[in-house]
Amino acid sequence: MAFDLEAEVRDLCARRDIHDCLCRYMRGQDRLDPELHRSAFHDDAWVDCGLMQGSADEFVSFAQGFLSDLEGSQHIIGQTQIAVNGDNASGEVYFYAWHRTREDGEPKDLVVAGRYVDEYTCKNGEWRISRRREIVDWARTDPAADGFLEGNPLCRPGRRGNDFSQTRNWPV
Repeated sequence: MAFDLEAEVRDLCARRDIHDCLCRYMRGQDRLDPELHRSAFHDDAWVDCGLMQGSADEFVSFAQGFLSDLEGSQHIIGQTQIAVNGDNASGEVYFYAWHRTREDGEPKDLVVAGRYVDEYTCKNGEWRISRRREIVDWARTDPAADGFLEGNPLCRPGRRGNDFSQTRNWPV
C-alpha cells in the first residue's frame, strides 16, 4: 500500500480544526462568550446535553444562562478520539468540568465528568459540530475549599473578557 501524503495532510488538518472547534466550545462556556461558544456549531446542529435537547442556538442560550448563574466554571478536554471520513467525522471527547455553585448560601464545588459523542461536518471549509450528545459518567458536589486562592491575586477566574488570557495586560 502506497503512502498518500495529501490524504494524511487533509486528515491532520481536519483533526486540528476539529480540536480548535472543541477549544472554542469550552472557552466560550468558561468566558461566557456566546458568540465564541456558538461558533463551534453549524447552523443546523442538534445538541442533547441531558437537561435540554434542541438546536445550537437553543443550546447556547440555555448553557450561557445556566453558566452565568454560577460564580465560575472551568471545562477541560480529556482524551479525544476522532475518525475523519471526507467532509464528515465522528468523535468521543472526554471532559472534566468544575462549577462554583451556592447551596443555602454556602459555596460548593460541583464537578462533572463525562463524554461528548459528536458528529462533525466540514461545510464551506469549516469543521464544526453537527450533532452532540453529552453523557455524564459521574458528578459530585463538595464544600468549597479555597485557602490557596485567598492570598494569590493571580488565581482569579475571569469571565466576560475580564481575564488576563483575554486582556493580555503585560507589565511594561
